[in-house]
Amino acid sequence: MKTIDTSKYPKDLGYRFPAEWEEHEATWLSWPHKEASWPDRIHLIYPAYAEFIAELSKGEKVRINVKDEEMKAFAISHIEKTDADLTQVEFFFHETNDAWCRDHGPAFLINKENKENPKVVVDWGFNAWGGKYPPFENDDVIPTKIAEAFNLPVFYPRIIMEGGSVEFNGKDTLMTSKSCLLNENRNPEYSQEQIEDFLRNYYGVSQILWVEDGIVGDDTDGHIDDTIRFVNENTVLTVVEENKEDDNYELLQVNLRQLQEMKLADGRSLNIIELPMPDGVYCEGERLPASYANFYIANKSIIVPTYRCAKDDIALEIIQKVFPDRKVVGIDSTDIIWGLGSFHCLSQQEPKI
Repeated sequence: MKTIDTSKYPKDLGYRFPAEWEEHEATWLSWPHKEASWPDRIHLIYPAYAEFIAELSKGEKVRINVKDEEMKAFAISHIEKTDADLTQVEFFFHETNDAWCRDHGPAFLINKENKENPKVVVDWGFNAWGGKYPPFENDDVIPTKIAEAFNLPVFYPRIIMEGGSVEFNGKDTLMTSKSCLLNENRNPEYSQEQIEDFLRNYYGVSQILWVEDGIVGDDTDGHIDDTIRFVNENTVLTVVEENKEDDNYELLQVNLRQLQEMKLADGRSLNIIELPMPDGVYCEGERLPASYANFYIANKSIIVPTYRCAKDDIALEIIQKVFPDRKVVGIDSTDIIWGLGSFHCLSQQEPKI
């Protein structure tokens, strides 16, 4: 594996984490296999998951972590039922504990001026959202395994960080939530200011913006990718709940008010576009974290979770307007959301150099 001067921070060496809409080399996934994540329902998620892969394959490589040849063959058997371009699908024998590659996958940083090492990996610590779902040892080492497969240098911040907890505008700004990153089950030994230093130094940003909370049913303690998404350097889509009796109403209003008060590093206010929340989706009386904000920005399309709900078409239309150069594709996530995440949670982009 290539080496690099890890006595310096990635930011000091000119690296940055690109915005999701910047061109991808590939999208990384970890094939779903943990039945406890979808009790008695995991067999139902594979058609929609394979459809997700098919849509990704139309514009970029799809790189999938699997345990062994048996899991690879099982995955191919489902992908072959779609119109996926199988020449774009690659498998890597990296055993995982679960499927949520946004959180356990590598953070790829780039510096196009560095000809020797234009791409590096940051391997944040992973503890399954505050130790909620052990074991997680296999997931925790996935970033380094991927770096080794491509001979990429690795930085180790040695704090807990999940990809779904941070959102980027592609310039100097990162947005996150206090309920997650300041939770005592992540990095209780560090203050907010110290965590901000980690974010700046290892993601290559200068500004950290904080909102308060995430949506009801989110077992990650409030990941930002269920509530607020940058769609360009000064525009965010944010979910709002219209029903004042809904448990999500007030907490999303708090987030909205915080967004309205924010300024970017260059002094501009945010351009805020509201996105509806779907009707509540429940599992045995428990509210699931169904949200249209958990879309994934692929090279040629925006892949949006839908929920067999009258608001699906409204959400797709709003998202299409902010991404006129990409096709918005809705894929039914009603079964996938039983695992408490959707397409953005399942994926991690690898930027193209």
